[in-house]
Amino acid sequence: MTKVENVGAKYTRHTRDDVVDAGLRILDQHGLPDLTMRRLGATLDVQPSALYWHFANKQTLLASIADRIVERARPVNPTDDDWKGATRAEAYALRDALLAFRDGAEVVSSTLALGLGAGLPLNLLSNSLERAGFDRKTSGIAAAALLHFILGHVSHEQQRLQADSLGVVAEAASANSPDYHVTPQALEAFEFGITLLLAGLELQSHASTKPV
Repeated sequence: MTKVENVGAKYTRHTRDDVVDAGLRILDQHGLPDLTMRRLGATLDVQPSALYWHFANKQTLLASIADRIVERARPVNPTDDDWKGATRAEAYALRDALLAFRDGAEVVSSTLALGLGAGLPLNLLSNSLERAGFDRKTSGIAAAALLHFILGHVSHEQQRLQADSLGVVAEAASANSPDYHVTPQALEAFEFGITLLLAGLELQSHASTKPV
């Protein structure tokens, strides 16, 4: 009887959220390459096979982690007529959420490429653009372009930050090119890119409404 009780005492039932939380901790502490099912199982004190009760494979786990990352973006509540302000605010909220976790942009980007999870930022950007009166198709395409820029820019920022922390950045990098990937230069470059995309979209919309 005692033996059965001891075995039971060692068994811990984890929820799906527990697994995602542990995955986020591993991601932030060690990075995406070290986020393996084996390490995750060891962290939760279970066999890796037990994780497949919650997730069919590692890709679906990463999709849930990506969703958790983007869900932490601060809410945006701009006025209805300020579509550019709303879209810019959504872009910055997403950037902050991605930067909050090591390799956050890479995780979200990879799940989007596979058609898994992380659909929230695309919907938020699209909804903000619809405030300008763009049709759903135009808003969706423009939102995708903005999202690709945000993910690419933040991914570059995070790679540079990691390289800086390891002391492996080439000395010629700063001498041969603008140091736009390090704060505050990174923020300035991000703002320029978002402004350029929104201005181009506004210009295109005005051109399409001119009489022939």
